[in-house]
Amino acid sequence: MAKKDGNELTGLAKLAYKPFGIAFGMLGGLLAGRVFGVIWKRLSHEDETPQPLSDDYSTREVLLAATLQGAVFGLIKTAVDRYGMKGVRRFLDAPRPASQRPAA
Repeated sequence: MAKKDGNELTGLAKLAYKPFGIAFGMLGGLLAGRVFGVIWKRLSHEDETPQPLSDDYSTREVLLAATLQGAVFGLIKTAVDRYGMKGVRRFLDAPRPASQRPAA
């Protein structure tokens, strides 16, 4: 069960964020794919990543690539979503909890 901190978008703000969230998700996925490709090329000195059903790679290589790909994807997608939400929040000027408001 997710803990609510009062910082979630509600109502109209949630509806307004929806198209941005979709765009950020696609951007995060594309960026993660590119970053993983670069990392894999440097680690393996090969142009292509191992495909799960390919006999050209060992099981160890395929599992290592899948693990690395999942970690890179998770990290980048989360970062893009978080910073995207922060930017949209600033744009929408959504009220922040008192603990996060700058001191006057």
